[in-house]
Amino acid sequence: MLDDFLVRAALAGLGLALAAAPLGCFVAWRRMAYFGDATAHAAILGVALSLALALPVVLGTMVVALLMALLVGALTDRGLAMDTVLGVLAHSALALGLVAVTFVPGVRLDLSAYLFGDILAVTKTDLAVIWAGAGAVIALIAWRWQALLTATVSPDLAYASGLDPRREQRILTLALALTVAVAIKVVGALLVSAMLLIPAAAARPLARSPEGMVLIAAGIGATAALSGLWGAFVLDTPAGPSMISAAALLFAVTSAGRFLKK
Repeated sequence: MLDDFLVRAALAGLGLALAAAPLGCFVAWRRMAYFGDATAHAAILGVALSLALALPVVLGTMVVALLMALLVGALTDRGLAMDTVLGVLAHSALALGLVAVTFVPGVRLDLSAYLFGDILAVTKTDLAVIWAGAGAVIALIAWRWQALLTATVSPDLAYASGLDPRREQRILTLALALTVAVAIKVVGALLVSAMLLIPAAAARPLARSPEGMVLIAAGIGATAALSGLWGAFVLDTPAGPSMISAAALLFAVTSAGRFLKK
């Protein structure tokens, strides 16, 4: 069955949707959308590093994405404005990555596959990596769910409960870097944050609890992945952007329903 490239693509999209759902909800609750952008853009620099050192692309992108997230946290802790830090580092990392790739000897690279994803070229090995990464993200967030939720609601309440909000932030940072690493093959560095944020934002009007929002976001993400692939196949459009377009359409539908109730 896995010899069918469409089946592999569908499984890859579902794996990403399941990983992105809980993490995307925390991104929405904590208003970390631009933080996710900066981490995702750094993935291109990770691709260049992986090619230069002959390392697996997933490893290189995860390491660089994690370093970027930690650097953003360190600079903002020193009093620099978050939006300025994110703007400078996100675009600098993307530009440096695009330049660095051209200096890797003996490599002919289609950068569009890393910028916008190439889900139709997912191999069995890629599929195993995506689902292993998704499983790790889900397990990590499930393990720290209550602590993460408490730190998100109120850092003061977290301190009173004996929790360290900074530790919970680092756990989210690790999960974000891992998600970026496995998602770059599916939707690319420029669209990773959209896959994190849009299903969560679409789920918010329908949810009655944090857990419910995660489940609804997972369903919306999975629906967007499968319908986007179907649209790409029928209309001959790029698969990654088609998946994000489907998610945006679902967001428009749930948002319209919310406004009509008012």
